[in-house]
Amino acid sequence: MSDATLTSPAVEPVVQPEPPRPHDAGSLISMRNIWKTYEMGSEKVHALHGVSFDIPKGEYIAIIGPSGSGKSTLMNLIGCLDTPSQGEYWLNAKNVSEMDDDELARIRNQEVGFVFQTFNLLARATALHNVELPLIYGGVSSAQRHEMAKKALAAVDLTDRMMHRPNELSGGQRQRVAIARALVNHPSILLADEPTGALDSRTSMEIMDLFERLHSEGNTIIVVTHEPDVAARAHRVVSIRDGLIEKDEKSR
Repeated sequence: MSDATLTSPAVEPVVQPEPPRPHDAGSLISMRNIWKTYEMGSEKVHALHGVSFDIPKGEYIAIIGPSGSGKSTLMNLIGCLDTPSQGEYWLNAKNVSEMDDDELARIRNQEVGFVFQTFNLLARATALHNVELPLIYGGVSSAQRHEMAKKALAAVDLTDRMMHRPNELSGGQRQRVAIARALVNHPSILLADEPTGALDSRTSMEIMDLFERLHSEGNTIIVVTHEPDVAARAHRVVSIRDGLIEKDEKSR
């Protein structure tokens, strides 16, 4: 799509006859001319306006922006929870923008580890069983998923809490369980949505320290946040405003 088309958010996305610029085959994530349009009655609202960027394997990136900026829409696309209205999204050399719902579900299970603000843990299940859940959905045998879940909990320093239920854990420990669950499948990316939003400042620092350590061990981490101090802990910050990338810069 031409630059002239991208400069006006009000313009309807139009498929151009020429082929799009090829994705970067060396990147873990490659987004090209991503539009997301929602129909609100007779009105069309463009949440994203031709967004393009690449994320190499092993990067620690924060996506930041105010409410209504499009960052949550972008997160849903990265996590394959939604599909773009136009454009191409390549994840680990797979064109996920052309996949059907069943294929997207497999990608979410195999390629993306989700960490949510509200933890999303089963209240009556132990930490170990909560971490095993993605493996159950993936068809992993009971003995194997038990060992994989124990290793994931050890990676977030919760070996001594694996048989505890969420109401027996602190907020920081619950988020560590959620991070272990996200990591247990060895996904391509760890995608965290406001991971410190429900935590106090001290516990938030501990979780961000954990992300830093996980990144140093080779994990690709994407944190979506509206908090500048959380974004500052990442090594690259992409700022979203009005559905466009306002800034994309290395922070260290």
